[in-house]
Amino acid sequence: MFWLVLILSGALEAVWATALSASDGFRRPRPTALFGVSLVLSMAGLAWAMTGLPAGTAYAVWVGIGAVGTVLLAVARREERLDLARGLLLLVLVGCVAGLKAVA
Repeated sequence: MFWLVLILSGALEAVWATALSASDGFRRPRPTALFGVSLVLSMAGLAWAMTGLPAGTAYAVWVGIGAVGTVLLAVARREERLDLARGLLLLVLVGCVAGLKAVA
């Protein structure tokens, strides 16, 4: 259960990072509200997951999921391009996150 909450919290990290960018310096109310809600939920999930998982591993997995998710959201929104090098590096990052889960 800790891993599921951690994965969902990592996905919410991608949501709040994307919403933060879209908030235009907190001048747009909807992205700002989405940022606040997803930030609180993401942090709460991370904090809870850390009660049952090693803190370093949980944090690394959370950041990795959030980083990959943020890039993929930007690509889906056509704000960034995904070239071969970036795609391969993201795959390496996903592999590292999966490896941390496998050994924890």
